[in-house]
Amino acid sequence: MDPVVISGTGLYRPPHVITNAELVASFNRYVELQNAAHAAEIAAGTRAALVPSSVEFIEKASGIKQRYVIDKEGVLDPTRMRPRFAPRRDDELSLMAEIALDAGRKALAAARLEAHEIDAVYCAAANMQRAYPAMACEIQAALGTGGYAFDMNVACSSATFAIEQAANAVRAGGARRVLVVDPEVTSAHLEWRDRDCHFIFGDVCTAVVVEAAAGARADERWEILGTRLVTQYSNNIRNNAGFLNRCEDTDPDARDKTFMQEGRKVFKEVVPLAAAHIEQHLHALGLEPTQVRRYWLHQANLGMNQLIVKRLVGREVGDDLAPVILGEYANTASAGSIIAFHHHRADLKAGDLGVICSFGAGYSVGSVVVRKM
Repeated sequence: MDPVVISGTGLYRPPHVITNAELVASFNRYVELQNAAHAAEIAAGTRAALVPSSVEFIEKASGIKQRYVIDKEGVLDPTRMRPRFAPRRDDELSLMAEIALDAGRKALAAARLEAHEIDAVYCAAANMQRAYPAMACEIQAALGTGGYAFDMNVACSSATFAIEQAANAVRAGGARRVLVVDPEVTSAHLEWRDRDCHFIFGDVCTAVVVEAAAGARADERWEILGTRLVTQYSNNIRNNAGFLNRCEDTDPDARDKTFMQEGRKVFKEVVPLAAAHIEQHLHALGLEPTQVRRYWLHQANLGMNQLIVKRLVGREVGDDLAPVILGEYANTASAGSIIAFHHHRADLKAGDLGVICSFGAGYSVGSVVVRKM
């Protein structure tokens, strides 16, 4: 079978940065306002007082130091605590399509391709801006690509799941070249008022070109040796926002309508799941984890990534083997492992092996084993 390669990546990075210090100042002011407003209930014992956050707590819990966001003012407004996006007319380019267009064009340039040479566009993200028409169809039209387009959602594993679908489409002859875009406006589904998670996410968009090696023009190509996906149902990461909410007569601002997780359970259950998944995938390809030159893992938690790779190679690891972009970008849902791949691959040599792996709600785990050509 002819090789299939990743021939280009692109990255859109929002213009605004929120540091942990800024975020904590805003959150703690929100806590002060809420505790003052509900002082009588707190004194009567019918309501618990909110607890302030701290930079030390955030960095110890996650390794995150800052995040990029599309809107900063709304997030840091203690009376609002969410982004402020201006509504757009139906004949205007949507927000998700706008950032996907930026990342997609960069990926095409890296692959030395024109938009009309793309046969399919997959928009893979943790949340979609609307139900229909598909975001991918809008992105396809804005880019000027041909063929077909569709959306897919597997939460934080959306990008790797889409790469497998793209590779399969190329191998089966359904497309010569596929553009996978991952517009993650995670600031919109994060509960910025919850101390346990208010620091987790940042906005970004990544893009990847998947094509047959025979027609690739890029100087840098990564052969996809294999892909593997698994899902195991869990309620420990959940978001109940959906089109049925209005029929249930529930509060659209209720806590369950934004990102929720049982962090300790997720850590305990996902680490062995992801490590075993990667090891089994490598063994199926006749490879050992110690042969891998670099692991580009999902970027959710520093301790989680370190422990997964330690289980694989049997030793403590640093950024050279498993680079971390959490400190700068925070958790960017499905885009995290692609950002790591985008930023930390230039130093690898021909023949070097790498693993792109994501893991998240579902639970879902997706791995892509690649070799630099």
